Amino acid sequence: MNSIFQVLNQKLKSKSAKIGVVGLGYVGLPLSLCFSEAGYPVIGFDIDESKIKALNEGKSYIQHIPPSRIQAALAHLTPTAEFKRIQEVDAIILCVPTPLNKYREPDLSYILNTMDMILPHIREGQVLSLESTTYPGTTEEEIVPRIEKRGFKVGENYFVVYSPEREDPGRGDHSTRTIPKVCGGFSALCSEVGVSLYESTIDRVVPVSSTRVAEMTKLLENIHRAVNIGLMNELKVVAERMNIDIYEVIKAAATKPFGFVPYYPGPGLGGHCIPIDPFYLTWKAREYGCHTRFIELAGEINDSMPQYVMDKLTEGLNHFGKAVSTSKILVLGIAYKKNIEDVRESPSVKLMELIRDKGAVVHYSDPHVVKFPKMREHHFELSSVVLNAETLEQYDAVILATDHDGFDYGLLSNYSKLLVDTRGKITTVKGKLIRA
Repeated sequence: MNSIFQVLNQKLKSKSAKIGVVGLGYVGLPLSLCFSEAGYPVIGFDIDESKIKALNEGKSYIQHIPPSRIQAALAHLTPTAEFKRIQEVDAIILCVPTPLNKYREPDLSYILNTMDMILPHIREGQVLSLESTTYPGTTEEEIVPRIEKRGFKVGENYFVVYSPEREDPGRGDHSTRTIPKVCGGFSALCSEVGVSLYESTIDRVVPVSSTRVAEMTKLLENIHRAVNIGLMNELKVVAERMNIDIYEVIKAAATKPFGFVPYYPGPGLGGHCIPIDPFYLTWKAREYGCHTRFIELAGEINDSMPQYVMDKLTEGLNHFGKAVSTSKILVLGIAYKKNIEDVRESPSVKLMELIRDKGAVVHYSDPHVVKFPKMREHHFELSSVVLNAETLEQYDAVILATDHDGFDYGLLSNYSKLLVDTRGKITTVKGKLIRA
């Protein structure tokens, strides 16, 4: 029996293994806390010194993670920006972004740059788990060769698995610990090590036969959502032309106890997964001569929704004899979904840019995003507007883009001159209501 495997496997099972989590964002920080709360010693790595400083001071920079949880975890958790400490850990878990480039092609630069940083410090008897969403084949085509180029033999004296993250910020009914963990290894021994890594921390580990299967599983989960949301967005447009309330239709259809899962339309798709992940498969499928028509069509429909909302805004302003260019517009909610602060890929931000490009004055209000954050592709020097009757009366139109529970919908109904509702939340207003 492989003695290196036995030693590592036993350390993982006994919780004496030291865990290294690379990337302390929406995925890596909850995972680090989960391992530390399970009793493992954890080193959390990030290149962002401000995150390291905040954590070491017991502060949280993610809204749904309370500072008290950080403070309690510091007994087992060591945040650092010193990547040479990779040599201290027994398990390395990569939780870094995988965005698309401007051509909708996979951008693996975060993964590959991170690998370049850790490779000089890896050692025999470690397991590396990639959690970043990516196309099938990434682990064995990009990760394994780089490790073996350092002189290790994956499956013998080094172990590699792929286990996709399934975080959904803001959910109250699931947590990192309770969400089942899919895990596929490069070899049988890698798979066994991967299961040992996660099973003491996650309630249920779901082993699959390979890293490719695990990679494809994550893509399927989000393609399923993207395609169905695209369908609802298309039907929303059709139903509006027929003077039918699509939300009433969905509510009625959802009473069927089998064969139907309700999905809801909106102003587009946002977040770090659903707008991006499907195109990882689209890109990889071309290598096999396949054209992913459903995925691409859903992407086109979802991408078109901010412009659809813009057209409905223009229609509403025309009713009052106003042009967009001379109007003052308030966008409600810039997070990509309700009750969180995450603005990544948010359709609300894209909508704000469309409004600004037409010459209008655009502001936003979001109880979860006090100041417009720094983003790679979008820039506004704005802070959240406080909602009250006097504020609402200053705007020619208000767009409900994200339906946070914290909004006073009665106030919106009573004081909005023109309310464009993209979430089916409002039934009547004293001014003019437009469903978008």
